[in-house]
Amino acid sequence: MGVALGGAVKNVLAIAAGIVEGRGLGANATAALITRGFAEMARLGLALGAELETLTGLAGFGDLVLTCYGPLSRNRSLGAALGKGTTLAEYMEGRRQVVEGEATAPAVLARAERLRIEMPICTAVDAILHRGAGLDEAIRALLARPLRREGE
Repeated sequence: MGVALGGAVKNVLAIAAGIVEGRGLGANATAALITRGFAEMARLGLALGAELETLTGLAGFGDLVLTCYGPLSRNRSLGAALGKGTTLAEYMEGRRQVVEGEATAPAVLARAERLRIEMPICTAVDAILHRGAGLDEAIRALLARPLRREGE
C-alpha cells in the first residue's frame, strides 16, 4: 500500500513543488512544501494501512524528493510551467507524455475525503488544475492556514 500510495501522491506534490519553483519562491519554500506534503502522504497512507517504514523509505519519501527536485520529472516540469504562467492546456498541447499527477489529484482527494484526511497541498493542486483556482490565491490560502504541531 505504501509503495502504491507514495507513487500516486508524490506526483501531485511534485506539481506543487514545480509551482513553487516557477514562482521563484526559493529553496526554503520548496523544502517546506515537501515536508508538509510528506505529512499529507503519511496521514493518508497510515489511514489506508501503509507501513510507516515504507512511507519513510526509498519508495515513499525518497521517491517524493526525487520527483520534486529531479530535472526529468514531468510533474515538477508541469508545475514549473504553471508557476510561470503557462496554462494546463498550453502545457499539454502537443505532448504525448502523461503527467500522472494531473489525473491522480482528483483520485487522491476522493480517497482522502472518504477517510476524512486533510490534504491541503493536494487540494490546492487539484483546485489549480481542475477548478480554475488562481496560483496566488491557492498559495495565500495555504500560507493562511493555522499553525499546528509538526505531527498534526
